[in-house]
Amino acid sequence: MTARPGELLIVGFEGTRADEALLERVATGRVGGVILFARNLGALGEVEALVRSLGRAAQGSAGPSLIVSIDQEGGRVQRLKSPLTVWPPMATLAAHGDEALTEEVGRAIGEELRLFGINVDYTPVLDVRTNPANEVIGDRAFGTDAATVTRQALALWRGLEASGVRGCGKHFPGHGDTRADSHLELPRIDASMERLRAVELPPFAAAVRAGVGMIMTAHIVYAGIDERPATMSAHWIDGVLRGELGYRGVVVSDDLDMKAVAGRFPVEEVVREALAAGVDAFLACRDPDIQQAAEAALERASRDAVLGPRVEAAIGRLRAFRATLAPPVPVDAEARGRALPNPQHRALAERI
Repeated sequence: MTARPGELLIVGFEGTRADEALLERVATGRVGGVILFARNLGALGEVEALVRSLGRAAQGSAGPSLIVSIDQEGGRVQRLKSPLTVWPPMATLAAHGDEALTEEVGRAIGEELRLFGINVDYTPVLDVRTNPANEVIGDRAFGTDAATVTRQALALWRGLEASGVRGCGKHFPGHGDTRADSHLELPRIDASMERLRAVELPPFAAAVRAGVGMIMTAHIVYAGIDERPATMSAHWIDGVLRGELGYRGVVVSDDLDMKAVAGRFPVEEVVREALAAGVDAFLACRDPDIQQAAEAALERASRDAVLGPRVEAAIGRLRAFRATLAPPVPVDAEARGRALPNPQHRALAERI
């Protein structure tokens, strides 16, 4: 498969059907994956048809499996709901202190996603909720101390991966001490490197050691350490994540549409600086103009003497990750009807 810089994009779209333009981009390798939101998820048959159409288009690219991804954390961040199991927040789950229980939940989440051909789930949250006023993370976090978050988040990840769905740890180097919401503005954290190494970084260090295959960046400025958002910071990505922690997996940006970066920096600047910093893949979850600008920036970067090798390395890393994915092939309606709702999974959620 000929390398296309656009395959470093994971894109969102409108509606419950993939239009011809998106299917053509998938078929020609101009995107590496898609991310699904509630706006894409109609009746279960429509979800099945949507993923099946994307999977068929991807077969024409002759590359590794297309990423078909979702945020299915549980609690208030769960895109697919009933008749799938509706899970409590991860803080509620982690409060049981039972890693086996948490691993069982991760496996159950993955098993239900696999019915629809979804192969990547942007979970677990590795943020340590140290700021009680932090509502954007809040009960999405597994706890308020690094040890609890590490044990519980990685237990969920093990279960998810055992189901055949790949996980993604987020939001490096930590979103747990913010007040601002990076969807709406650029948060700043005034914390020393010593504090970050003691509190925010240990869950990510443990995730690296465990072999988590994808880690998502945070659009956050850690004032006093680097004035650039972590997504665009060579200090954080190349220096700390790759250098100090030894990470060799895929680094994916948080959404380029988020107000923390969108409108504050030109899209090309974000993409170029993030690439230079060590980011491999880019989420562009809604705005077609941002997606087009990001693809154009990646194309230009691929011809750049300095960034060109970075683009090649990123494509190689992302393709290696995609080669581990189950193909996006949903089960048929009859098999899905037998599997959902799952009484064992519902009993598990009620127990929690």
